[in-house]
Amino acid sequence: MAISPIVLCLSQSGYKTARKIANILGSKIHGREGRVEGVDATFENALDHIRVLFGAGTPIVGVCAAGILVRGVAPMLVDKLNEPAVISVPDDGSTVIPLLGGHRGANRLARQIANGLKSHASITTAGDIAMGVALDEPPIGYRLQNFKDAKPVMASLLNGSTVRVSGENIFDINSSPSAEITLVVSEAPMIGDEMTLVYHPQKYALGLGCARGCSIDEMWDLVSKCLLDSNIAAGSISSIGSLDLKGDEPAIIETATRLGVPFRLFEANELESLTPKLANPSEVVFAEVGCHGVSEAAALALSGGSLVVEKKKTVNATCAIAKSDNVIIEMNGRSRGKLSIIGIGPGQHSWRTPEASALVAEAEELVGYGLYIDILGPLAVGKDRSDFPLGGEEARCRYALEQAGKGKNVALICSGDAGIYAMGALVFELLDRNENEMGVSDAAKRIEVQCAPGVSALQGAAARAGAPLGHDFCTISLSDLLTPREDIIRRLHAAAEGDFVIAFYNPVSKTRRTLLAEAREILLKYRPDDTPVMLASSLGRPEEEVRYRRLDELEVDEVDMLTVVLIGSSNSRLANLGEGPRMFTPRGYARKIDGDLS
Repeated sequence: MAISPIVLCLSQSGYKTARKIANILGSKIHGREGRVEGVDATFENALDHIRVLFGAGTPIVGVCAAGILVRGVAPMLVDKLNEPAVISVPDDGSTVIPLLGGHRGANRLARQIANGLKSHASITTAGDIAMGVALDEPPIGYRLQNFKDAKPVMASLLNGSTVRVSGENIFDINSSPSAEITLVVSEAPMIGDEMTLVYHPQKYALGLGCARGCSIDEMWDLVSKCLLDSNIAAGSISSIGSLDLKGDEPAIIETATRLGVPFRLFEANELESLTPKLANPSEVVFAEVGCHGVSEAAALALSGGSLVVEKKKTVNATCAIAKSDNVIIEMNGRSRGKLSIIGIGPGQHSWRTPEASALVAEAEELVGYGLYIDILGPLAVGKDRSDFPLGGEEARCRYALEQAGKGKNVALICSGDAGIYAMGALVFELLDRNENEMGVSDAAKRIEVQCAPGVSALQGAAARAGAPLGHDFCTISLSDLLTPREDIIRRLHAAAEGDFVIAFYNPVSKTRRTLLAEAREILLKYRPDDTPVMLASSLGRPEEEVRYRRLDELEVDEVDMLTVVLIGSSNSRLANLGEGPRMFTPRGYARKIDGDLS
């Protein structure tokens, strides 16, 4: 889904303008905590919040001084082709200034805001100034075939070249018959160059069907032949559609990816309603999937138009193409559904990866333990959320999968890294179970699943300590709710004998108090009494606390479920350095320097 802009308001004097902009765009207002009232969400530090939003790919409209936005995003500027729009508006709304992303929607957004405010959009990109349009940002529903040539074309125009329009005049500009530069709008394949820009109107929809496990090459070859034979440009395809039962077919998914278009799904009854319009209805197909045609019906359902290429087929694939009278902007059907399993780190937003923030921003619904969703702060505002208690892990994952199976974009929020003692493994376990093993629905099994790594508590604790994981280490959960106690004891002995640095997760709970003490006694049989131990609680949160102990002085009562316990190896050290205690485990470089290592 497209990410909606966020309107930032830093002072109450700008609130009236911010509210007008939010109404124009249908957006939420994020305001500075303690300074702005009536907003949808608040933030403490403006620069930090700007960076979080920008890193998540969220367009930003800041009702504030332009310099604040510039200072916020400056350290993150890398690739102008992928960075979101950033727009500055003064408190009085007198002008709208697109600072970044002019050709990625910022100029268009600025004009929309300016029209709504009855003010002025201060567009600064050269092409817009020269011609009033951005040639590399065609109207929605049109695709520029040779994007790389847009820059030299616009440079030529700035140097005095004139323009000839061939086909539809999508920019509504003056056309000169003898011009040096040509803008072509064509449904047919064409190759542009540094003097010719080619735009394809996306009026066509591609319907695909296939046998289970159809190869990607077979499907791609069929689609390519259909487009070639019908003289339709790949850029004129707006979307791909199929029966919902085909939502997980790699051949169709990859075809949509190669064409760079959405993949939409329809239920059998939706496709069956179009049977009177089919050129090749099939009783065999109806008996198999509940509708008389897949590829033709899906193309018709997507386009709302008529067939221009009837069903073509190979041994395992079918393809049909339908055309709409106008460019296709609104997509019928539903998406495949997506579940993002997101590790948000221990707590502080600066430890959350930009990928994780971007997936949260894209999601329609957030699912997770309520505290973890709360940690997201303003990023969670305005989204559907489903909070689950501790102990409801399977219900949480099952719900997230089934919601995604309805076509929604769902984010499953986990602390630390989702694949380390978190929900990642359980999601894949549920997907792998069959119906008799209390698995999930077939629809849930057809969704897209993406995993986003996060900073684990283990890494966060190690960073606070210094470098305790400088040599071999392992993690052991001391919770016997899911792991038999005898297995935990066996692993403790093995880790102790192997002299690993050990990170204990889930060290204690209100009712489980003995395993940590047993672990201490086991470890004392293999390593010195003064082995350094780090206790890190509430990492990345305001109440964070870091303490150090000797192994023989480790007490169960000073540890809780929010504490990560790092036990050093026999080689780990605790040194008092300039900034206080630092725990580290030498790798063995001193031996290499002494010549002991080849």
